[in-house]
Amino acid sequence: MKLPASTEWVLHCATTLAQLEPGATASAAQLALYYDLPAPYLAKQLQALTKAGLLAATTGPRGGFRLGRPAAQISLLQLVEAIDGTAEPYECREIRQQGRGALRPEDCRETCVLAAKMAEAHAAWRQSLHGVTLADILGELPATAPARTRKRLTGT
Repeated sequence: MKLPASTEWVLHCATTLAQLEPGATASAAQLALYYDLPAPYLAKQLQALTKAGLLAATTGPRGGFRLGRPAAQISLLQLVEAIDGTAEPYECREIRQQGRGALRPEDCRETCVLAAKMAEAHAAWRQSLHGVTLADILGELPATAPARTRKRLTGT
């Protein structure tokens, strides 16, 4: 499974926002500059996170984005699904019933074993991401990272 580049963007941006002082915000332009990303496209991704309740947005000269809830309540799975959706990445098209090697319909009453294994793998992947929060990620960053991030992102 290959996720779009925007998935990496939002994971990093959410982690960056989690490092700010409580209540502090960063604009899409600041985050885009921080990571050298296209600001208009990043803003759309951040809006998707806002719509999902993972970020909160404020307008005005001091406006920007901040976490919409505590970092311990935002999982990596929630961030990924806000951008990429919840659809299974593998779709069985029942090709086992096609071509010269086609099985009889009565031999295909059970779910295709390959589809079942792919669904199991996807469920394990989802469970793994569900079990990791932004707070967990912050706990694995070097102790100096939040201060460095705040200084380079907002100048504070």
